[in-house]
Amino acid sequence: MNVRTLFFATYRDLVGAPEVTIELDDGATVAELLARLRGRGEGFASLPEHPAVAVNLEYARHDRALRDGDEVAFIPPVAGG
Repeated sequence: MNVRTLFFATYRDLVGAPEVTIELDDGATVAELLARLRGRGEGFASLPEHPAVAVNLEYARHDRALRDGDEVAFIPPVAGG
């Protein structure tokens, strides 16, 4: 299955791209997607172990199973005042 991953702000800067499509085994979870991404090395390896994510515009836990065509957004921490 193919999953579209989106990266914003500092995560986009780390990985060097606003989005990447990843092929995963059927039934893979967000955690497995993250491990696959971090295993690519370079900036991907700098992604945190437990980032906030949204699947299809809804915040999701890392044990959530993904489906073909899902969109997973990696949401960096935000600071400000």
